[in-house]
Amino acid sequence: MKILDRYILVSYLQTFFTVFVILMFIFVLQAIWLYIGELAGKDLDVAIILKFLLFTTPKLVPMVLPLTILLTSIMVFGNFAENYEFAAMKSSGISLQRAMRSLTLFILLVSVTGFVFANNVIPAAEFKILNLRKNIAKMKPAMAISAGVFNDVGNINIKVDKKTGDNDQYLHNVIIHMGTERGGDYTVIKSKEGELVSSEKSNVLSLILTDGNYYREVEPSDYSKRDHKPFAKSHFSEYTMNIDLSSLNQVDMEDESYTSQSMLRIGELTKSIDSFSTALNERKEAFAASMYGRTGVETLDRNFNPVDSVTPKEIKNSILDEYDTQQSLRMIDDAIRTTNAAVSHLSIKKQEFKQSVRRLNKYEIALHEKYVLAVACIVLFFVGAPLGAIIRKGGMGLPMVIAIIIFLTYHFIGIFAKNSAEDGSVSPFIATWLSTLIMLPLGIYFTYRATTDQGLFSFDSITRPISKFLKKMALIKHKDK
Repeated sequence: MKILDRYILVSYLQTFFTVFVILMFIFVLQAIWLYIGELAGKDLDVAIILKFLLFTTPKLVPMVLPLTILLTSIMVFGNFAENYEFAAMKSSGISLQRAMRSLTLFILLVSVTGFVFANNVIPAAEFKILNLRKNIAKMKPAMAISAGVFNDVGNINIKVDKKTGDNDQYLHNVIIHMGTERGGDYTVIKSKEGELVSSEKSNVLSLILTDGNYYREVEPSDYSKRDHKPFAKSHFSEYTMNIDLSSLNQVDMEDESYTSQSMLRIGELTKSIDSFSTALNERKEAFAASMYGRTGVETLDRNFNPVDSVTPKEIKNSILDEYDTQQSLRMIDDAIRTTNAAVSHLSIKKQEFKQSVRRLNKYEIALHEKYVLAVACIVLFFVGAPLGAIIRKGGMGLPMVIAIIIFLTYHFIGIFAKNSAEDGSVSPFIATWLSTLIMLPLGIYFTYRATTDQGLFSFDSITRPISKFLKKMALIKHKDK
C-alpha cells in the first residue's frame, strides 16, 4: 500500500469509528427512551438491563452504518478539499477515482460484513430482544397500569383515566373487561374510584372498586333468544377483586418461545415465503370453489321445474316467467339469502386474505432488507465522498447538516414505501429498494461533477438558453423596427 493510500485510509478510519460510536450511543439512548416504560418499575437486575442494551444494539446497525458512511465521507473528503490536499493530488496527476481506490475496497469490505451481520447477527439479536421484552412485560403487572389506555393485568383488561397517591394506588374512572376461558369479554365493570392494595411478598393484587356498575352479557341456551342480547346489570357501593399474580411473577427470563420474520435468515425467509405463497394460493382456489358452490347454480334444476306451458318466446322480463308464482318467490328468497350470506362470507375472507398478504409482504420486505444494507453502504459512499469534495468543507458543521438531510430523505422514503408495501399498494421489492435506487443516480451525478471539477449545480445550463432566447427576441424586434 502506498503512502497516499495509507494516509487517506487512516484518516477515513479514524473519523469512521468515532462517528460510528457517537451515532450508536445516540441511537441506543433513543432506544432506551423508547422502551423506558417496559424497564421502569420492574426491579430488574443490572445484568438483565445490560443484556437488554446488548440485544438492542445490533438492530440499530442498519440505520447507524449507512449514516456513518455518508457523514464520514462528506467530512473526510470535505476536509481534504478545504485544505487543498485534493488540489495537490491533482497537480501530481492523481485523480479523484485514484484517491478513492483504497476507500472503495474498504467500503466493499464493510458492505460484505454488513450483509453477513444482517443475515446472522441481527436475526439472533431480534430473537433475544423480543423474548426478553415479552418476559420483562410479564413482571410485576400491578405497576404496568398506564393511564388512558387498556392494560392486561392477569385475566382482566383495565383502563383508568388517571392515577393518584404516593404510589399511584388510587384509580379514577375505572373500566374493566373480564375475559372467559372460551374467549370474549362478557363482563364489564365501571367504577368511579378504585384502589390497589397489595404487599411485596403477596402474589394477590386486591382491587377495591367503589360506586360502580356491573354488566354481564347472558348467553341463553336457546339460540333463537340470543338475538335479543339479554344482559344482567347491578350497582355496587364497594366491590373487591382479587387477582392472582403467582403465575405471572414466575417469569423465566430465558424463555425463548416467541418468533417473528425479523428473526429469520435468508434461507429461512425464502422457505417461509414459498410456503406462505403456496398456502395462500390454495386457500384462494378453495374459496373460489366454495363461493361457486354457495351460488346453488349446480342444484338449481333439482329444486325448481319450469312451467311447461311457458315457451321461451313468451319470456319478456326475466327467467322467473318460466316458473309459477310460488316457485318464483322461493327462488327470490333463496337468492336474497344466498347473496347476503355470500357478501358476509366475502367480507370475512377479505380481511383474512388481507392479513395473510400483509404477513407475506412483511417476510418479503425482511428478505430484501438484508441485501439493501450492503448496497446502501456502497451507494451512500459514492454520494458522500464526491459531495464532500464539491462543497470543500470539513468538520462537524455543514457536512453534518447535509448528511442528516440526505439520510432523513433516504430513511423516510424507505419507511413510507415499506408501509405502503405491507398492505399491497406497492411491491415489496420496489418498496425496499426504492430509497437506494433514488440515491444511486444522485451518487453518479455527484461523482461526475467532482471528477470533472465542476460545482454542485451548473447554473449556466439554465441561464444560457434563457439568454439566447432573449437575444433572439431582441433581434426580431430590432428587425421589425
